[in-house]
Amino acid sequence: MRPLFHPAIEDVQPQAILHALSDPRRAAIFAAIATAGCVEACSALSGVGERTIPKSSLSSHFKVLREAGLIRCERHGVEMRNHSRCAEVNARFPGLLAAIMVAYASGGEPGAHGADA
Repeated sequence: MRPLFHPAIEDVQPQAILHALSDPRRAAIFAAIATAGCVEACSALSGVGERTIPKSSLSSHFKVLREAGLIRCERHGVEMRNHSRCAEVNARFPGLLAAIMVAYASGGEPGAHGADA
């Protein structure tokens, strides 16, 4: 099986983090992982948000989060365990993740303040 790509923390760029968290579903997935520290099974996050997320979409979201340097994924048999890299990211970009997550928690989703009008 092909190894998963995890960027070194020195290679993590703020643009990649902003892109990864620009999707409300990915932001919700990341918030759940960051809160728990580790999520044992990807399927545990399929109910994040308003609708159930299909497994294929979950895989894509995890890939974007992983390649942005926000999570670390480990294979354990047929399961993937996802760990937050918040401490590493916060050491490199102090306050960035907190600011993004506060914006989402306060209703900062696209269109929430009439941007679509």
